[in-house]
Amino acid sequence: MAAFLITAVSFASAVTATWHTNLNYASPSRRHISLGIDVPTVAKRGLETRAWDPTQLNFTHGVASGDPYPTSVILWTRISPEGENDASNVTVEGNVPLYNHDTETYIKASPNPICVEYQVGSDRNFSRVVDKGTAYTTSDIDYTVKVEAKNLQPFTQYYYQFTVCGSSNKSPLGRTKTSPDAEDDVSKLGLAVYSCSNYPNGYFNAYGNAARKDKIDYVIHLGDYIYETGKGTLGKDPRATNPSDEIFTLYDYRTRIAQYRTDLDLLLSHRQYPWIPVWDDHEVSNNGYRDGSSNLNNTEDSFLKDGGVSVDQRKMNAVRAYFEWMPIRQVDMDDNLRIWRSFQLGKLLDLIMLDTRNYDRSITTLGWNNEYVAELKDDAGRSLMGSHQENWFYGQLSKSASRGATWRLVGNQIIFSRINNTARSSNWLNADQWDGYTANRNRTLHHLYSNSISNTVFLAGDSHANWVSDLVWLDQMPYDQSTGAGSVGVEFAGTAVSSTGFGGTIGSANKKSAGLVQDNRELQWSEGYYRGYYELHITPSEITANYYGCPTVSFRNPLEISLANFTVKAGDNHLQRSVANGTVETGALQRGSVKQTNVTLNTETGMWNVTAFDQVFIQY
Repeated sequence: MAAFLITAVSFASAVTATWHTNLNYASPSRRHISLGIDVPTVAKRGLETRAWDPTQLNFTHGVASGDPYPTSVILWTRISPEGENDASNVTVEGNVPLYNHDTETYIKASPNPICVEYQVGSDRNFSRVVDKGTAYTTSDIDYTVKVEAKNLQPFTQYYYQFTVCGSSNKSPLGRTKTSPDAEDDVSKLGLAVYSCSNYPNGYFNAYGNAARKDKIDYVIHLGDYIYETGKGTLGKDPRATNPSDEIFTLYDYRTRIAQYRTDLDLLLSHRQYPWIPVWDDHEVSNNGYRDGSSNLNNTEDSFLKDGGVSVDQRKMNAVRAYFEWMPIRQVDMDDNLRIWRSFQLGKLLDLIMLDTRNYDRSITTLGWNNEYVAELKDDAGRSLMGSHQENWFYGQLSKSASRGATWRLVGNQIIFSRINNTARSSNWLNADQWDGYTANRNRTLHHLYSNSISNTVFLAGDSHANWVSDLVWLDQMPYDQSTGAGSVGVEFAGTAVSSTGFGGTIGSANKKSAGLVQDNRELQWSEGYYRGYYELHITPSEITANYYGCPTVSFRNPLEISLANFTVKAGDNHLQRSVANGTVETGALQRGSVKQTNVTLNTETGMWNVTAFDQVFIQY
């Protein structure tokens, strides 16, 4: 071990010079002392200690990249000592004695820093290294490492890898890609769009399917990356949650994310593509809003029942763990809850990522107050995102149009379009969607119509079902459902990676979809049986949306069915007629037919079997 001794001087000077390389020491806010990490204290604590033997260190959760800019991208990994390979056994935070859940003893955070080096190359052999650096991590940030790779070229593919300093202990090899420069004439670009991955509900096959086809550039995740509820028994149920119960503490949220990041298809997607994610409600708590959620409110009874955790503390625990574990930028260091941000992807499109859940959302449905919220739905003061974010959002739409970007994609969590089901349900209103915030929706539609902002596409998740709609203002603007005239854009909403949808059989799910399409003339397609995702392939002349379903998520497999395909022509502001070329695999169309071609586990490339699974997965 003598070779791994570090002196007080060398450690202090190294950390003083390079601690800021690891962005997670600033998470979730460098400017809020109580929320960030006191790095000088961390450095002082590590004086005259032994460094870790590199053979005792493990890259426990792969690598990831995200938030691509034209000349930089965020890189992520986790490196931890044996015995602390995940966050499940030890609760640590700074110098505070916390709890080891395996030995049932109190401990202190490890004083030993871990040093890693990273390099970025133009090929997988790193024959030309374009950026490199050194970063430290400690138990204070759950042994995570998040750095910004710089000096890169726009819209260029790179490879990256982390190495324990002074050793041959290397992380898996990652691949990433920068975004185009704002003025680049990009001819095409591909996105895979996901939401709602519930670990105990099934395997995350959808993440791996897009990676195996490898026809996209970036991954968009619209939230519910994890779920806060507990299910199953560890050691008995193969997808039981860890911790076993609902999560509240920083330890809980770190542990739950760490568990999700053991799914092999999720690891593959993170390793292959840069992600642009945003949270929904379950990263914190179900049906969250500014002052609470369905399972926690700022009341004495709630505080005592849930272990003395307030709404604000729970939210900060979740946010801190999310920023530690996700390859994203802290876009405003003076705003510890801000995740809403935008990306300019050449002249082709602007991507605007919203937070319609946690930032400054007015009260939503909490189970016991549904009738009350239904009465409030048209209140002019209700907002899904707060005035600060809302004004920023409208400004981003106008800025995008004025700079001449062809398309505007809005990544939000919940269904924007009106969804009525009055003829088939006495409780038809889902006030947790934009339907419960009609004034906010009207302000958005007014901004689009009054400023003649064209080519706007809303993206949504959350509902665990597929929805494709023309974007219309039925109360104010005429709309012809047969031609699409009067629409101001379109909405593509996707089903869940694994969370439960309509349930039942394909037949019963399609019957429900048929009723929804009948009740909502702007809704062009509804489908709620399959788990899956959709891809967007974008050119200056059109966007095509390809929806895919996974026949089963009960075991890991590459099975995939093409469910429906849609086209939006630039300047039309509505779905191309005939919608989906008149035929979909399942669900219900406004005009067209359902032609079910896959009645077994067959795919278009033939029947898969165990041997085929092995052949597919061995390369990943």
